[in-house]
Amino acid sequence: MKVFVYTLGCRLNQCESEALMDAFIRAGFEKAENAQESDLVVVNTCTVTSKAEQKARRMIRLFAKSAEAVIVTGCYAEMDRSEIERLGDNIHVYGLREKGGLLKLPEHIMASLATTEDLNFIISSFKDEERGPFIFDASSFSYHSRAYLKIQDGCDNSCSYCRTTIARGPSVSLDADEVVKRAKKIEAEGLHEIMLTGVNLTMYNHDKGGLGEITERLLSELGPDMRIRFSSLEADHVDDRLLSCFKDERIFPHFHLPIQSASNRVLERVNRKYTIEHIEYIISKMREYKDDPFIACDIIAGLPGEDDEAFQFTYDFLERMGFAAMHVFPYSPREGTALWGASDRVEERVRDDRAAKLRKLSMVLSRRYVSRQIGKECEAIVEKEKGGKLFGTTGNYLKVEIASPSKLREGSLLKGRIISLSPLVFRAIDLF
Repeated sequence: MKVFVYTLGCRLNQCESEALMDAFIRAGFEKAENAQESDLVVVNTCTVTSKAEQKARRMIRLFAKSAEAVIVTGCYAEMDRSEIERLGDNIHVYGLREKGGLLKLPEHIMASLATTEDLNFIISSFKDEERGPFIFDASSFSYHSRAYLKIQDGCDNSCSYCRTTIARGPSVSLDADEVVKRAKKIEAEGLHEIMLTGVNLTMYNHDKGGLGEITERLLSELGPDMRIRFSSLEADHVDDRLLSCFKDERIFPHFHLPIQSASNRVLERVNRKYTIEHIEYIISKMREYKDDPFIACDIIAGLPGEDDEAFQFTYDFLERMGFAAMHVFPYSPREGTALWGASDRVEERVRDDRAAKLRKLSMVLSRRYVSRQIGKECEAIVEKEKGGKLFGTTGNYLKVEIASPSKLREGSLLKGRIISLSPLVFRAIDLF
């Protein structure tokens, strides 16, 4: 029986989708290359924007036509179960509070096939009380080159535009001893990179030692050949303790900051918990502790209250900061949020024009950043072999072809130098 997992949204969703696929493969399923050849399709959804939900509905309808059964989970499934169920008779919805049980579903399906071949009946009859945000043990699966370790879920902030907080609930953190245990298991399995993930990662134990404390502990417990990468860092809980950890060479020079706007007035309007001055301080420390790190950001164009002056200030700030990449989202009013029905919304035409300008700027800044890397020494992780060539990702998150005289396995950690721009080639000079 073949299964296909389709993912929308953040790295956390990608992390959990990998765990689901791993559970299906361990149970005896075959991984399908596409939905058309699958018996079962799992769709892991997002609710950040209305477009993300529209895309989810479109794909669910499409998958329901070709697959025998479709399972829908994720944030959108948590928010609008009935709407999704109406899309087809062979669609089964698992909200976030039921998501953990999906890890046991593959074995249930395989065992039940001995008595019936009705896949939809088998899924409908499955009952499991496995709950909790940290059931997905990232040390049990990986991309063969890195492991994703989820240490936090939910969010205590109430940003006025965000439905993810409503879907995921309040912030919860994985016990620190368990974080270290899972990280050491990853190290023992021979991997060299851990990406720490969460809905709001910097909210990890924020009422105690925070993300800085657990990062310090991981650095003290893990060996010299392990590397740590952060999925995304919300600015409000990025403090000097965490920033000081970036001095360690085992922290990859790759960071992502959800900024959303550079206007303090707009940030206050949408209930963000930081100022643009703090963002600038964080970036200055990242660049002090790392040599030209890859710093990406999220920006929302056309937030309520964003007038021409606020947008221009944001544009100028982004250009001046020289981000390596920008993820640009047009503001999408979300039902149930404080800004639903806001009277100071930006006209859609203006919003979309601003988003287009920001995306164009992002392309310019990205090319500028990549061009600066030619000739620089860095590290890289081997990810795959294709067509007789090796490919991987550098510590500063550049996708590269790897030139090496040695036969390398996936997950190998290398030191080398970027030697060409097109294609982007990394030449290994040292093997760990």
